[in-house]
Amino acid sequence: MGKSAVLALRAVLAALLTGSVFVQAVMVPLLAADLEELGPELAHLRAPFLLITVLGIVTVQVVLVCVWRLVTMVRRGTVFSHAAFRYVHIVIGAFVTAALLVFALGVLLAPGEAVAPGVVLLLCGVCLAVFGVALVVLVLRMLLAQAVARDVEAARMRAELEEVI
Repeated sequence: MGKSAVLALRAVLAALLTGSVFVQAVMVPLLAADLEELGPELAHLRAPFLLITVLGIVTVQVVLVCVWRLVTMVRRGTVFSHAAFRYVHIVIGAFVTAALLVFALGVLLAPGEAVAPGVVLLLCGVCLAVFGVALVVLVLRMLLAQAVARDVEAARMRAELEEVI
């Protein structure tokens, strides 16, 4: 991976992380103030909705930090090691958590007439898509495992060859 690509990716990751912190610090309190105006029949949705929002932002931040660490490993040439699996596992867990949060939001909004049924259906589709991303990352983890195994095997064969020579 070229230095310019790493630099560009880090700039995007930093911008996204900064934006997510801004959303947490500024937009979530504004959302909480707006939710204060809900009628008494929907007031019980305020706390769970805010909790799901904050946890969703945290999952995004976790993924961004893990991707930053993996990019650092790529730049150093150490990504094909067992240390990379820790970050990949965290990313998979964060995506599964995000899918569960979207599903919980759909369950929260489904009863009553707070939102149209189509919105709940769209949330179910988003949940499925986020879970699909978790599965894609899982497949990429399997490819990483194969690459690490081949790298270990190549190192062993190089060591044997050096002994022979």
